[in-house]
Amino acid sequence: MRVLKKGLSYLVLLFASIMVSTAVARIQYHDFVVQATSVKRLCRTRRTITVNGQYPGPTLEVNDGDTLVVSVVNRARYNVTIHWHGIRQMRTGWADGPEFITQCPIRPGGSYTYRFTIEGQEGTLWWHAHSSWLRATVYGALIIYPRQGSTYPFTEPKRETPILLGEWWNANPIDVVNEAARTGGAPNVSDAYTINGQPGDLYSCSSSETIVVPIDKGETSLLRVINAALNQELFFAVANHRLTVVGADASYLKPFTSSVIMLGPGQTTDVLITGDQPPALYYMAARPYQSAQGAPFDNTTTTAILEYLSAPCPSRGMPSTPMMPTLPAFNDTAAAAAFTQNLRSPNSVPVPTDIDESLFFTIGLGLFNCPSNFRTDQCQGPNGTRFTSSMNNVSFVLPSSYSILQAYHQKIPGVFTTDFPAVPPVQFDYTGNVSQSLWQPVPGTKVYKLEYGSNVQLVLQDTSIVSGENHPIHIHGYNFYVVAEGFGNFNPATNTAKFNLVDPPMRNTVGVPVNGWAVIRFVADNPGVWIMHCHLDVHITWGLAMAFLVENGIGELQSIESPPEDLPPC
Repeated sequence: MRVLKKGLSYLVLLFASIMVSTAVARIQYHDFVVQATSVKRLCRTRRTITVNGQYPGPTLEVNDGDTLVVSVVNRARYNVTIHWHGIRQMRTGWADGPEFITQCPIRPGGSYTYRFTIEGQEGTLWWHAHSSWLRATVYGALIIYPRQGSTYPFTEPKRETPILLGEWWNANPIDVVNEAARTGGAPNVSDAYTINGQPGDLYSCSSSETIVVPIDKGETSLLRVINAALNQELFFAVANHRLTVVGADASYLKPFTSSVIMLGPGQTTDVLITGDQPPALYYMAARPYQSAQGAPFDNTTTTAILEYLSAPCPSRGMPSTPMMPTLPAFNDTAAAAAFTQNLRSPNSVPVPTDIDESLFFTIGLGLFNCPSNFRTDQCQGPNGTRFTSSMNNVSFVLPSSYSILQAYHQKIPGVFTTDFPAVPPVQFDYTGNVSQSLWQPVPGTKVYKLEYGSNVQLVLQDTSIVSGENHPIHIHGYNFYVVAEGFGNFNPATNTAKFNLVDPPMRNTVGVPVNGWAVIRFVADNPGVWIMHCHLDVHITWGLAMAFLVENGIGELQSIESPPEDLPPC
């Protein structure tokens, strides 16, 4: 009965939405050609995988209600898929993009057309490759404006600028991750961070190409900040300017001001900035937030320049060097937590309260013992092991013969199992001194089944195995409410009282605090197979992922669409 009632509500809302939007919704067609392009950064040129020869790739601008039809042609030498990060993909899971989850990859020389509609979303999202480490350079902004005739819930900005934070390797990123897979050790860290593809003034051979963002005295601009970095959370700030945070992950927020924001990979943050300082040049800068103790990381800073259009020339008294913002120390967890604790929805929101599925997932690193048939140079993790990671002691293994969604839809056995545990197989002091007998997970391709329409609460608990770390956890196909987060081990007897069931923020990627926990809630109203994974790509490479299998409900509008005819073969 519960499913039927929710289904009728969905039908009413869908009909109302169609009546409002059919007159103005558009179908947009785009061509993406994935290809190798010569790109010069940090004094050297390398062949880089791009879309349409652009790094970063093209920005897609749509309105809520629009349909996107994107034809992807693969002219690179690697398999590729494209994921539309944060798009709900209501019933169109075949267009979601993660390799071997919803589709087999587009092989070299192949093509696939992604078709999906934006429904009830506004703000900043992005798209990126979801195959190996191609995401290092294959990504771009996806901006969703309000429906035609609607406006922002804040003062209309004079200008809007996407700010894509990224990472750059002098080496081929695919070679970097393949070498790590061979040795079992950690991959080499990046050589630079970037803003809109450029490292900025603090790196060699980069000053002449530093990104310049215009502003004028008295005007307000909207910066759409996207963390597209592969493996690093980042602090971001603009010298001498306050940032008014108004949105995150294509959901509006109760506005608040901050001198610095923090984004994990996958997250977006919309901020308003006002030209209220003396006309001059000001650096906007990003540097790492690194929460894993002792782990190597790229400890550098990328910059762009906020330039007042009315600023005098340097010869007329303007400083030739922009002012640098004050950024938190790389290990300033308090600054990261203070920022996320300020996030609230603008008004009261319908947080699920009648919970049908209460789940508890541990997340974190692990170590595999060196297999007897491996050489020592293949086990270069700590003490002759191989790095891994897991959720609830299961290290996720991608299938290779079929995607999970294909196997489910076509009832193909042997591709996955449905026994992913709802709670940790063993309870322990998750953030304490964990016995090394618990450090080795079990590999598997396991999913967790959810009934259509069920209300889900999920506790995500970091562990101190090898090292605790802030993990940006992304769920495909869903937004969710972050009702609470904290440090230490989650304790339902005391922490439940801290739940915000009134105006929690809606996200698609949540930063689970280092040696801490986060609680999220959502309604399983989108049928299909949806991967949930850490957006530090080194961690998903090691298996920090699982997938939800949301079963069809009643009738066509509660069931996933049939697969498209051009779905890539396996």
